[in-house]
Amino acid sequence: MDRVEAQIAEWRAHVAKAPAVDERDLDELEAHLRDQIAELDGAHLSRDEALLVAVKRMGHVDGIAREFAREYSGRLWKQLVLGDGVGDASRRPPGGLVEVLVPAAGAAVAAQVARLAAGFPAEEPGWLLRNAGLLVLPFLACYFAWTRRLDPRRWLLAAAPFAVAAFVVNLYPYRADSATEVLVALHLPVALWFAVAYPYMDGTLRSHERRMDFVRFTGEWVIYYVLIALGGGVLLALTGAVLDPIGIDFDLVAEWVLPSGAAAAVVVAAWLVESKQHVVENMAPVLTVLFTPLFAVMLTVAAITYAVAGGAAAAFDRELLGVFDALMVVVLGLVLYALSARDPARPAGRADRVQLLAVASALLLDAMVLGAMVARVGELGFTPNRLAALGLNLVLLVNLAGAAWFAARFQLGRAPFLAVERWQTRYLPVFAAWAAAVVVTLPPLFAFG
Repeated sequence: MDRVEAQIAEWRAHVAKAPAVDERDLDELEAHLRDQIAELDGAHLSRDEALLVAVKRMGHVDGIAREFAREYSGRLWKQLVLGDGVGDASRRPPGGLVEVLVPAAGAAVAAQVARLAAGFPAEEPGWLLRNAGLLVLPFLACYFAWTRRLDPRRWLLAAAPFAVAAFVVNLYPYRADSATEVLVALHLPVALWFAVAYPYMDGTLRSHERRMDFVRFTGEWVIYYVLIALGGGVLLALTGAVLDPIGIDFDLVAEWVLPSGAAAAVVVAAWLVESKQHVVENMAPVLTVLFTPLFAVMLTVAAITYAVAGGAAAAFDRELLGVFDALMVVVLGLVLYALSARDPARPAGRADRVQLLAVASALLLDAMVLGAMVARVGELGFTPNRLAALGLNLVLLVNLAGAAWFAARFQLGRAPFLAVERWQTRYLPVFAAWAAAVVVTLPPLFAFG
């Protein structure tokens, strides 16, 4: 099946969801779509181009066809490999370094001022830790709001989550050595990252295609940020080697460079994703093909080992539970990134089976970890850390179960790839809601301790 035929099949599956459309209606609509494509073929358009125009025309047939046209327009344009001049006129181009340096410099200055005010690293006040995300991510949101040309109302909506978060996390009277304060510091950047999605997506949060774009952006941003961090680490090491013979305190240099560099790199990495997107698009499939089988083997061996070894729950001590939490998050990120890098028109293949094996193994491990957590809570009671970990594992368990279900149906030919994607894009708000719930509700629930 060629790409155009696969897209027609996805269009048909999408329109079939309408309750008033039966099989005969589907046949007529598909015939009409193919007539449109044939007519446009005669106008010297390629089949890809003809499909795009025909789908847009068919979007006027009814509401559900119109939804398909809206969701798939961006993807179809990308598949046509059009020139750089074609795009959304409402967006500014990513711009050069001068344009991105304004928000990057703002983040760097904010981080440095906060460090000096806190006396870090000589002192480690809690307010600096819990406000770390608020020192950087608002500048990233401003960068996207500017490049997307948001109107004043959407600028205010984009700023609202950051203002509310700043008010909440600094209003709470945390106690000394507060566990909930540490949890807030860990979960607030996650919640704020989802707040960045609003300006990134032009303020259109309901679009599944735009949500998947944000997933894709997140994966690419991680790659660029890691590359910048590695390069910065090498630069700092060489700087220390050069300065050491003349007696300059390298630790003092690092205290000034590291916070500002780490903060500015958040915005610079986003700019690199926007302006060098074709580079990472070639890299993403390679990374997923390389790491998905490795994680699948590791997870399968671990799942079988713990399942066969009886009394596995007793083996999950506090440190190991933390390791498995981190592993589940990494697996989720790998699954999402693999989905974002996959050609939706390609039929199910070996890579999809390997990914399903990884998801199923992760699901089994997460179920065992969850059982161990429930046993630990039953024995020792609730603490902030246990409740946060238990909630995270429940959220991950439901996500992995849904991912395995839809991936299996896709490979059996009972559901389109669109169903696999939509499960993940519809579930993203659950992660955002959980991170926000930890920030807002856990501190008062445990008396800010």
